Amino acid sequence: MVGSYPISCRRFEGKVAVVTAAASGIGQASARRLAEEGGTVIALDIDPNVKAVGDELGERYGKGEAYVMNATDRADVEARFRKIYGDHGNIDVLANVVGRTAGSKRGEFYLSEPETWDEVVDVSLKSTMLCCRQVVPAMRERRAGKIVNISSAAWMVPTPTFTDYAAAKAGVMGFSRVLAVELAPFNVNVNLICPGPITTAATDRHPDDLRAALIATIPLRRYGDPEDIAAGVAYLSSEDARFVTGHNLVISGGRAIG
Repeated sequence: MVGSYPISCRRFEGKVAVVTAAASGIGQASARRLAEEGGTVIALDIDPNVKAVGDELGERYGKGEAYVMNATDRADVEARFRKIYGDHGNIDVLANVVGRTAGSKRGEFYLSEPETWDEVVDVSLKSTMLCCRQVVPAMRERRAGKIVNISSAAWMVPTPTFTDYAAAKAGVMGFSRVLAVELAPFNVNVNLICPGPITTAATDRHPDDLRAALIATIPLRRYGDPEDIAAGVAYLSSEDARFVTGHNLVISGGRAIG
């Protein structure tokens, strides 16, 4: 069982899955879910606390490890993925979860700074492209693989003060759809998930007025849980989704309806 969600199958037995931003939140929940279903999971994050996640995966499921990696640093990403391929031979699943808003620098666009745009775009879009670049050649050659990229409902439901984040996550959408078409002849599935507001350490810092404004746009009238997104990651990473590619799975409590 992952959280309060019962798991009755082991869809990732014998599979190697890499999950980024796995120290907490959606990434951590996704790493746990894939491991619970039998996968060997490599958890990556710039946060050193990811090591505790790797320890947990190893202790609970017997298969799991974790490494500190800066997903916006090309040299770091290339070195880490070379090591993973060297240790495991292949990567069957890549879940790109890295992303970040402008945080305390968030504001209306006319007050924003290009330096902030660079940071948000690097973390929320470039990281996805860098990590995908490491697995695409091998997946293409093996004619097998699943890539799941995390976008956001922020670009689907325009919310003031999130211009840079919405732009970056819309970029993840466009990138994923084109990549899906390029890789379809090689039996590699590329899909993405657009979460609505999810309860994480980052959203716990949302001021009351922002929280109230967001909840007012969600028909289910609450934030989701990381496990809600992890369930989508597991589906799109599995053979249950073998005929699904280029798809945007919106998990938002209905926020993006219409």
